[in-house]
Amino acid sequence: MKLAAFFVSLVALGLALPWARADLTLVQSVEGSSGSNEMTMKLKGDKMRIDVSPQVTTIIDAKTGEMINLMNDQKKVMRISGEKVRATMEMAQQFKAKNGKKETKAKPTFVATGKKETINGYETEQYTWETPDFKATYWIALNYPDGAAILKQLQAINPDVWKTSSTQMPDYRDFPGLPIKTLLSIGGNQITTTLTGVKQDPLSDADFTIPKDYQEMKLPDMSSLLQQNATPPPATAPSPE
Repeated sequence: MKLAAFFVSLVALGLALPWARADLTLVQSVEGSSGSNEMTMKLKGDKMRIDVSPQVTTIIDAKTGEMINLMNDQKKVMRISGEKVRATMEMAQQFKAKNGKKETKAKPTFVATGKKETINGYETEQYTWETPDFKATYWIALNYPDGAAILKQLQAINPDVWKTSSTQMPDYRDFPGLPIKTLLSIGGNQITTTLTGVKQDPLSDADFTIPKDYQEMKLPDMSSLLQQNATPPPATAPSPE
């Protein structure tokens, strides 16, 4: 559930824009097969902090692409360079190709369903985004207060160094408004995130730094992890999904 929530928070990340950005905090409820929890995203300048639970925090530097994972209950930290993140993405694409999944070059586009719904007091319009790997349904508020400014700030989070030729995720430049609710279907699982709060109050620099008493952890072999995930389950043991 923690990894799923993190993935959701990264879906639709965009490019940095040359404008003065205020600090921003987004609070989302996350519901999936493993239960529900609250996820908080904090943005300050070119950095983003994601708290998927009290135990796990991720900090991303949009300039360098570095990803920092804090295991708060263990007081440990794992750093992943921007180049390593990109290499892992490309490696994942290679494993997909080896398992018979063809790479899709053309990037999908939003498709309006024509459906409307009021969510948390805001009128939204429904859009879908579909790739061979996942399908997402978005309920987008076209007239959210300060929605355009919030979208511009969200465009500051996806580092250039992460980009690959096979990126199929939307970024905030593609959105016609602010997404209030998202339903993500991936790998037989469904995850729903709903925006429950937005704040533009100043944030402390300490929120985006590693605590001094945290110990560094060695980065695991991503190739081995991907190889394990790429191995299909036995035919006699159907997935519980």
